[in-house]
Amino acid sequence: MASAPQSPGIDSEIADIAARLRAAGSVFAADEAAVLLEAATDDAELDSLLKRRIAGEPLEPLVGWVRFGRLRLTVGPGVFVPRQRSLMLARAAARIARAQADPVVLEPFCGVAPIAASVAVAEPDAEIHVADVDPVPLRFARRNLPADANVHVGAGLTRLPVALRGRVSLVASVPPYVPDGERRFVPREALEHEPPSTLFAGADGLDHVRALVTDLVGWLRPDGRALIELHRTQWSAAAEHAAACGWRPSRRNGSDGQTVLLGLAPG
Repeated sequence: MASAPQSPGIDSEIADIAARLRAAGSVFAADEAAVLLEAATDDAELDSLLKRRIAGEPLEPLVGWVRFGRLRLTVGPGVFVPRQRSLMLARAAARIARAQADPVVLEPFCGVAPIAASVAVAEPDAEIHVADVDPVPLRFARRNLPADANVHVGAGLTRLPVALRGRVSLVASVPPYVPDGERRFVPREALEHEPPSTLFAGADGLDHVRALVTDLVGWLRPDGRALIELHRTQWSAAAEHAAACGWRPSRRNGSDGQTVLLGLAPG
């Protein structure tokens, strides 16, 4: 995280805050200290934010925003905080949307809508739709999206307007994909502060992915594409299901060595 030059007094204050955060186990103590100092309106609020962070509250909902590529997305308590690994999906979606004529872009399982927000900045003329079953993150999604974006409350594709069928040029999504039995691999902050429904998705983590792949049939236009984020170990099973549904699956590996994108094109 690059930061602007600070005055000696600010530098000293950041160093003091960082020391307290580091003692509490923060890996990025200096960066977090700068964010907390920026977020606080006075010393009392700074002290409160610092104590809450030391007590284990996640930084992003605490200060109300998360950096996602070039975007500063609004977040809050009780929502899934976009992960930096999803920047691969956001950038791939933006490239595809820019190359499409009259793009109509949909982000199901959107949460605070990081992918749709990224596409909207890259391609301002895109028609944007997002959907999530939980109205809480959708309140933040509305703030992160252009005023003319379409926000739908519903699981997967279940509450989308029928008029969208056959018109969607791009679907880009990060459905929950952690297997139920892998809680031990999920960071404590996520387990304690994010809804389990935003993390876990059945025995192999593919419950929502399979449903999305199945339900997408008929929604994409002939030149449409879909991109779904997964763990690399899940790609084969997801691709097999996609092929059985008539899709032509493709794979793109993330730089983290763990994340992959399942691409879908009409077969």
